[in-house]
Amino acid sequence: MTTSFGAAINVAAVDDPNPKLQIQKFNGLKSTSNSLLLSRRLHVFQSFSPSNPSSIVRAVSTPAKPAAVEPKRSKVEIFKEQSNFIRYPLNEEILNDAPNINEAATQLIKFHGSYMQYDRDERGGRSYSFMLRTKNPGGEVPNRLYLVMDDLADQFGIGTLRLTTRQTFQLHGVLKKDLKTVMSTIIRNMGSTLGACGDLNRNVLAPAAPFAKKDYMFAKQTADNIAALLTPQSGFYYDVWVDGEKVMTAEPPEVVKARNDNSHGTNFPDSPEPIYGTQFLPRKFKIAVTVPADNSVDIFTNDIGVVVVSNEDGEPQGFNIYVGGGMGRTHRMETTFPRLAEPLGYVPKEDILYAVKAIVVSQRENGRRDDRRYSRLKYLLSSWGIEKFRSVTEQYYGKKFEPCRELPEWEFKSYLGWHEAGDGSLFCGLHVDNGRVKGAMKKALREVIEKYNLNVRLTPNQNIILCNIRQAWKRPITTVLAQGGLLQPRYVDPLNLTAMACPAFPLCPLAITEAERGIPDILKRVRAIFEKVGLKYSESVVIRVTGCPNGCARPYMAELGLVGDGPNSYQIWLGGTPNQTSLAKTFKDKVKVQDLEKVLEPLFFHWRRKRQSKESFGDFTNRMGFEKLGEFVEKWEGIPESSSRYNLKLFADRETYEAMDALASIQDKNAHQLAIEVVRNYVASQQNGKSMD
Repeated sequence: MTTSFGAAINVAAVDDPNPKLQIQKFNGLKSTSNSLLLSRRLHVFQSFSPSNPSSIVRAVSTPAKPAAVEPKRSKVEIFKEQSNFIRYPLNEEILNDAPNINEAATQLIKFHGSYMQYDRDERGGRSYSFMLRTKNPGGEVPNRLYLVMDDLADQFGIGTLRLTTRQTFQLHGVLKKDLKTVMSTIIRNMGSTLGACGDLNRNVLAPAAPFAKKDYMFAKQTADNIAALLTPQSGFYYDVWVDGEKVMTAEPPEVVKARNDNSHGTNFPDSPEPIYGTQFLPRKFKIAVTVPADNSVDIFTNDIGVVVVSNEDGEPQGFNIYVGGGMGRTHRMETTFPRLAEPLGYVPKEDILYAVKAIVVSQRENGRRDDRRYSRLKYLLSSWGIEKFRSVTEQYYGKKFEPCRELPEWEFKSYLGWHEAGDGSLFCGLHVDNGRVKGAMKKALREVIEKYNLNVRLTPNQNIILCNIRQAWKRPITTVLAQGGLLQPRYVDPLNLTAMACPAFPLCPLAITEAERGIPDILKRVRAIFEKVGLKYSESVVIRVTGCPNGCARPYMAELGLVGDGPNSYQIWLGGTPNQTSLAKTFKDKVKVQDLEKVLEPLFFHWRRKRQSKESFGDFTNRMGFEKLGEFVEKWEGIPESSSRYNLKLFADRETYEAMDALASIQDKNAHQLAIEVVRNYVASQQNGKSMD
């Protein structure tokens, strides 16, 4: 019999003279023998003797080290262990008359897709409510589910739906007494919130565009299969919300086969949770699937990034896999940090579920469980390095990873506006400021989705795509949407099109300052700076704002990231790129919101003056370096007089302006800049006696 343990437990079993003291902390038992029951762990532990070398348990992943003290575990680990697979005490707490639930239930309800919140704007008490988050692989929302969520927002929520950066809905303001009604309604209408939060695999991202192309369809199918593979199996969700009634669709046989396979010691034999066990994962786990060049999913911010690789005929052959991305951090704690995923290797398409499972198990067995700040996969990768992680994962995978295949350059794709799907239908991508669906917009969406029986896709940039549209419907749908304020992208400020913010105040308990409520004013001020320093209206910068350093709107990938750093103040991050492949860095701490112009005006002014041809703001800040950028800010005394005082109107007619603008664009300038140069050159030639008269 071959048995393996997680690193901390190997230590205890081998070196502790009283190993039974470690039993309650153990989470990593796996065996290639199905005869070993989980309930017999006590017997297994006590049968090992440090004095008998042949009985020593060897670590799969890390060498055993002496353990002087009992390994620490976070409080959440204890809650999970004592919960009867995420049931108790939540199943009792939701039945009492209190408006809130206790500490253990507050942690457990996350696995069910909900967070308890209270309105932080209120004074003199707390009004508790619950946020529910759905789980929609690839952002896919059937027509029926959309209409149900729209109704629930009005009947039990605060009248709005929130589109998240992970292609899901958030429903805010649900009272505890209504939780079971809302949850069961979602479940019975083709929806789920299972695993949308908590220490397990979250919603799996995929490109939201419903293209009828082989690689896009294969990416979506793969996302669905990975989501199914890593869905909890013990039934706790249905026991709590629909009294044990299973409302599930049939799974593909390849998913069932991959989940049940234990040929490389990945599973807990005879456990209700063969992959997760009693303790689930050390922390949340995020996966994204995409196709080459399409970085609509921020692929490098995920624990696992999966990219379809096709042959010359467009037939999918396999996948490049990237591991170790993540955004969360803590202010001024350098041991916490955002991180980009790095290449792990290539696998043939038939192996993808086994490879993903192996990565998840590597994290399950070796991720830290003592301090949740360091429990994400990115910290294991940072500690071990990619070579060691690859070696450990290959033992669970049972094969060697091949080298990653070469891919084209990445590009951010929003899919806003009208597009042909490739099967004769159209789809329409709609920009939603900060993902908040409300008011006239909500009514307009409801009208067209219900009338034309449309399905929906949610995007990782908090936008919405209407699918399955016939050509004849385009004009009437466009009219209704415009009346609801849902405009075509050419009518939306370019700054708004790529901006994102997290909800922050008033409901998020972690928020330090404003994000969603503050970003509209911030974007208007940035636009005013653009105009002041002479940047074109068509110019844009990727701006993301979060109310705390956890990074829910992925600010560390932005060209300009504003991260809540105190009341009405932000930490400023610079250096991300428009295609979201570079990690930003901290530029300034604790910049008060009213002082943003003092920092941004000199940066944007010098970007316009000193940038190279078509150089993005993020690339410009990286090329200049933070020392030089700091000098720009410190020495700033306002826009030089020559640039502003004599900013005279040069064009009397549109035709001349448009002709000059076309010439200017070749030199990456605007019409005004080119006209000024022409006038200066003419004046200089006159002064030098070179008149053409």
